[in-house]
Amino acid sequence: MSLRKIIPLWIYLLFLLVPIYWLINMSFKTNTEILGGLTLWPQDFTLANYKVIFTDESWYSGYLNSLYYVCLNTVISLSVALPAAYAFSRYRFLGDKHLFFWLLTNRMAPPAVFLLPFFQLYSSIGLFDTHIAVALAHCLFNVPLAVWILEGFMSGVPKEIDETAYIDGYSFPKFFVKIFIPLIGSGIGVTAFFCFMFSWVELLLARTLTSVNAKPIAAVMTRTVSASGIDWG
Repeated sequence: MSLRKIIPLWIYLLFLLVPIYWLINMSFKTNTEILGGLTLWPQDFTLANYKVIFTDESWYSGYLNSLYYVCLNTVISLSVALPAAYAFSRYRFLGDKHLFFWLLTNRMAPPAVFLLPFFQLYSSIGLFDTHIAVALAHCLFNVPLAVWILEGFMSGVPKEIDETAYIDGYSFPKFFVKIFIPLIGSGIGVTAFFCFMFSWVELLLARTLTSVNAKPIAAVMTRTVSASGIDWG
């Protein structure tokens, strides 16, 4: 590889790695040092910030809560989106394009639009502050995204594969699980990643629909901001 190609690559990697290094660097500093001035490495090295994360029960319970409802949401979203995406990719029916567009409009709406209805609904049926409440709320945004991504992957699979499987005596569930899903494995992986990441970083619904028992790590992290200032470490 020529020097002309290597230099832009190293510059690009530098821009990617500097923010990560800076985050790690700040995590080993005290608040006083962080606010005191610019230093390339910790002058007063401390592990106090990591001690809080690994010893404070609210932090690791927040991680567990987040993992629980994020994985639950990902499984539900994929379970609903897979057959829906298959229908959109294989069949043509009256209003299919309009229905597909309407499904995507749910993904375009901001979470704040659905916040009050979700809060009132879950409070009335006893699902407030539960993992399933957040998982189901996030499905409203993840299912349309999952259908859109999977429909693109499924449309790339020739319909002749479906017809051949039916001629060989495969039922639809057997064909779908044993033949079709492995063919779009990469698409399922991409979809699961996006569903997981949206549910992991989403704060508004997760914070409003939980209080104590199911509080996620994103909501716990907001405790670093208080009236006395921000705990930057």
